[in-house]
Amino acid sequence: MLSTLRNAWKVPDLRKRLIFTFFMLVMFRMGNFILVPGIDQSKLKAMTEGASLLGFYDLISGGAFSNFSIFAIGITPYINSSIIFQLLTIALPSLEQLSKEGEEGRKKIQQYTRYAAVLFGVFQAFGTYFIITRAGALQDMSKLNMFLIILTLTTASTFLMWFGDKITENGIGNGISLLIFINIVSRFPKTFAQVVLLPQQSSDGINIVQVVMFFAIVAALFVATVIMSLAERRIPVQYAGKTVGGKMYKGQSTHIPVGVTASGVIGIIFAMSVMQFPGILGQIWPNSKFYLFISGSKYSVFRDGTWPYTICYFLLIIFFTWFYTEVTFKPDEMAENMHKSSGFIPGIRPGEPTADYIEKVLTRISIFGGVFAGLIAIIPMIVATSTTFKGIYFGGTSLLILVGVALESVRQIESQLVMRHYQGFLK
Repeated sequence: MLSTLRNAWKVPDLRKRLIFTFFMLVMFRMGNFILVPGIDQSKLKAMTEGASLLGFYDLISGGAFSNFSIFAIGITPYINSSIIFQLLTIALPSLEQLSKEGEEGRKKIQQYTRYAAVLFGVFQAFGTYFIITRAGALQDMSKLNMFLIILTLTTASTFLMWFGDKITENGIGNGISLLIFINIVSRFPKTFAQVVLLPQQSSDGINIVQVVMFFAIVAALFVATVIMSLAERRIPVQYAGKTVGGKMYKGQSTHIPVGVTASGVIGIIFAMSVMQFPGILGQIWPNSKFYLFISGSKYSVFRDGTWPYTICYFLLIIFFTWFYTEVTFKPDEMAENMHKSSGFIPGIRPGEPTADYIEKVLTRISIFGGVFAGLIAIIPMIVATSTTFKGIYFGGTSLLILVGVALESVRQIESQLVMRHYQGFLK
C-alpha cells in the first residue's frame, strides 16, 4: 500500500488528486468541531456509550453526535436512501428498467437518491431533536430553536453529500466512504489512550499483560478482516470460440468473483437497527410496561449486553447478510446473460441448472460471510461486557468499513497507475 501511494505521488495528476482529497478531509474534520449551542453534551455522551445504535451513529459521525456539532447526523440519511433505492431498483420494474439504460439511467437514480436523502435528513433531524429533548440535553425548548436545529442538521447533511461528490470527482476513492473512514479513524487515539491508561485508572486490577492481550485480539481481528475482505469465491466460466467477420476467435476462460464479505456491513447495520429500534421506540413511553420489559427484564432479547441479545443479534446478522445477497444478486439474469454471450460453467448445463448452481454458491457464501460478520460484531461486545475492559468498545463493524474502504481506494489508485502505464508500478 505504501509503495502504491509513493508511486502515485510521482504522477502529477494523481498527486493533485491526493492533495485535494487530503485538504477536503481536513476541512470536513474541522466542521465536526462547530457545535450547536445550547446542548448539554455530557448527557448525549452517556447515551452513545457501548454497542448501541446511537453509539454506531456516533462512531461513523466521528463523535459529532455526542458533541452535537452541525454534522451530528452526518451522511446517514444518504446511506439510508442509497440502501433503500438499491432495494427498490430490484422491487420496482420502472427503476429496474432505468438502471439498465446505462450511465444516464444511473445518474437519474442517483438524483432520486439525493432528493430522498434530503427528506430522510429532515426526518432524522427531527428524530435527533426528539432524542436530545427526551434526554434533557436541550436548554431552549422553543419552536424557533427546534426549527433552527432541524434546519442546521438537514443543511449540514445535504452539504456533506455535495462534499463527498466533490471528493469522488476530483480526488481519490469514493467520497462518501472516505468521510466515514476518516470519522472512524479519528476515534482511534481516544480509544488507544483509554486502553493504555487502564492499568493506572481502573479498579479491576488490570495489568500490562492484559492490555497487551487486548491489543493482540484487536490485531487478530484486523488481520482476519483483511483476509476475509480479500477472499472471494470464483465461479469458473468458459466462453466458446466464435467467428466474427471471417476471423476465428478462440474460446476464453474467466470467472465470476463473489466476495465473501460483500454484504457483511449491510447485514450488521440491518440487524443493529432491528435490535435497537424497540428500545428507541420505548423511550417515547418510558413508563410503559413494554419499555420496562425490554430494558429491565433479564430475559429480554432487546436488552443490550445480555446473552439473549447477543445470540439474537448474531442470528439476525446471518439472516440479513443472506437476504441482502439474495436480493441484490440475480442468478436467473446472470445465467441468461452468460448464455447470450456463449458462456457456460464447466460441468453445468446452460439455463436453469446454471441459475440453480449460482444460487447455491451465493447461498453458501452469504451464510459463511454472515457468520464471519456476526463474529466480528459480537466479539467486541463480549470483550466490552464480559471482561475487565468494561467501557472500552471497539466496533467490529468499523473494522469491516475501514478495511473495505482502504482496499477499494488502493485499487482505484492502482487502476489509475495502470492506465498511465507507470513502469515503477508495473515492475
